[in-house]
Amino acid sequence: MSTNRREFLTSMLAGAAALPLPYPYKPHGELPKATVQANYAKLDQILQQPVLKRELFPDPVIIDTVELLHYKDSYLCRVRSKAGAVGISISNSNQMQALYPIFVKRVAPFFIGKDCRDLEDLVEQVTVYQYNYKMTGLALWVPLATIEFAILDMLGRMVGKSIGELIGKIYNTEINIYQANGERDITPEETIDQLQKEIAESHAKAIKFKVGGRMTHPEYPADRSTRLIPMVRKTFGDDMVISADANGSYTVAQALPIGRLMQEYNYAFFEEPVQFDWYEEILQVAEGLRIPLALGEQEPSTHNFRWVIGNGAVSIVQPDMFYFGGMVRCMRVARMADAMGKLCIPHISSTGLGYLYMMHFVSAIPNAGKYHEFKVFNRDLPFTCATSTLGSDNGVVKVPTGPGVGVDIDPAYLAKHVMVTA
Repeated sequence: MSTNRREFLTSMLAGAAALPLPYPYKPHGELPKATVQANYAKLDQILQQPVLKRELFPDPVIIDTVELLHYKDSYLCRVRSKAGAVGISISNSNQMQALYPIFVKRVAPFFIGKDCRDLEDLVEQVTVYQYNYKMTGLALWVPLATIEFAILDMLGRMVGKSIGELIGKIYNTEINIYQANGERDITPEETIDQLQKEIAESHAKAIKFKVGGRMTHPEYPADRSTRLIPMVRKTFGDDMVISADANGSYTVAQALPIGRLMQEYNYAFFEEPVQFDWYEEILQVAEGLRIPLALGEQEPSTHNFRWVIGNGAVSIVQPDMFYFGGMVRCMRVARMADAMGKLCIPHISSTGLGYLYMMHFVSAIPNAGKYHEFKVFNRDLPFTCATSTLGSDNGVVKVPTGPGVGVDIDPAYLAKHVMVTA
């Protein structure tokens, strides 16, 4: 049943415009208590399964140094093992410029002397170190993800495997993209114009745009969403796969008519209709709509993901590689979703190499959605990639297959960075 449900959602996202209404499958609805408890038991088993392929590393890989390096707007992490292996990650600079003291004082010291093969346990243990759990959220997860990406890059280079091969089987060597437009407070006509220009460059076969005003703020113009939803469909035609993101703009009563309008125009999914931590309310929205709901960009807690998945509140989970603390934690969420027949369409951070990390993650999950977010790749960083252009070729991006993250940063650029102390 779970496999059939996931296959239905995948096919719906692949060709949502062709579906007649009402949808033939209703993925939402309140579940009996016994069903929820059975779901929880299954999900708890999933959470106990290992992620990192430890068997690839017969000998300990002991961390000798963890450095945070800074140059202009760039923050890099360099991890070195006692045997001299090196891994590098590019952090989310927008967040790290405020969070670097936490990285240097509260996260990096924990990893010194630890065995990288214990990565899954370390991800849990660092939350207790110096009472770091009190900072749960971006404050802790962005520094942790930055270090984890560098560790995975180092481990991948040691054994000649991509990050995706370290955390799962490779299911997706290419990624179909959707073009995301993040503008608010502009007219529907201006939004359409921007989408047309962006699609002309990326040739994406799917799009997503913003509705509402963001976290209950009034939108401008006041009727923007109700005008824009039908306009996008009429402009781009029945073959375009279309979704919309409210960023928690609505109450339940406000979200329901917006969702029904999306259903009328055959939208693929409705993202964050209510505030992200209104778990009971998103379940209420799910019970009143047939369109799949998506959630997870802001979510800091594996246990909360367990609740929304186990209770059938969403059909699509969207953990962010940086905001949720790295690939190990995100893989656990994707696996829980897969067990319940749900899709994983991760959110991406737009700075640094966020898109690259998302690609590796998507390559290794069986329940990836048909389309994934595309933002113009960061070309401010001087790097080379031997196995992919990292650009859109008629709406498709090839996942790099080189070791680690699959890209090499220019050594001269690395040399410009200085170590951060706080």
